[in-house]
Amino acid sequence: MSFPAPAPPAPIEDQLRRAMDGLTPTERKLARHMLDHYPVAALGSITALAKAAEVSTPTVVRLMQKLGFKGYPDFQNSLRAEVEDMLASPLAKHDKWSGSAPDAHILNRFADQVVANLQATLAGIDPADFDAIAALLADPSRRIYALGGRITHAMAEYFVTLMKVVRPEVTLLSAMSNTWPPALLDMQPGDVLLIFDIRRYENSVLQVAELAGEQGAEVVLITDRWISPAASHARHRLVCHVEAPSAWDSTVPLLVLVETLLAAVQNLRWQDTEARLTRMEALYEKVRFFRRFR
Repeated sequence: MSFPAPAPPAPIEDQLRRAMDGLTPTERKLARHMLDHYPVAALGSITALAKAAEVSTPTVVRLMQKLGFKGYPDFQNSLRAEVEDMLASPLAKHDKWSGSAPDAHILNRFADQVVANLQATLAGIDPADFDAIAALLADPSRRIYALGGRITHAMAEYFVTLMKVVRPEVTLLSAMSNTWPPALLDMQPGDVLLIFDIRRYENSVLQVAELAGEQGAEVVLITDRWISPAASHARHRLVCHVEAPSAWDSTVPLLVLVETLLAAVQNLRWQDTEARLTRMEALYEKVRFFRRFR
């Protein structure tokens, strides 16, 4: 009998955020500096970090120990490993998995990892944050835009295809940069931009997030546990565990979140959605879109 792989430790960025309430004011100042400049701030020397954050080096050591590390070198080793994972190419990811692959069939190994990813993803989501995102997407006064990268564009397209039925004013942003200015031209303060971005993070996605933020849009990010740079422009984010015994990461947790958000928004505006579904079915019937079986 096989069991799901244990969930990997939380990203250091998440550990910093969760530790905030238990920190002294000086430690909190250091943690905020590290989060504002993550992960670059902590890749240099302890002296450089302390100077940039305007704290003492003993403060840096105390914060590292409160996070569970033996000291700054131990913390940096973990951080550098995260950065290496963040930037890993498909070839490197395949070599990592194949070198330690168990003898079980790939069907079982892949399924076990997907189940573990789902469990870890759902365990890390605050229901209040999820509800806030669903409320934004359900708000009829806000227009919705969605954007993905080379791989995650399919998630954005799937989200838009179904959300267009649930509510009006939903737009898929093209991956082609020459289409962004017209879309951003119509983006109003309070509109919502849902972004999908998992490693390796794409500069184009970051650019759109930044431009949308400047337009006053509410940016919602669905990313992986290494956290897309677009997070610095996002009001809300949902973090997925995506590791898989493959050269590519698994997008199953992203799909689950998309379908759950769709269900939540549908429930919040069911009266309007029901009316839209009724009209849509009438249109399908009129053009005989679906084949009938006798």
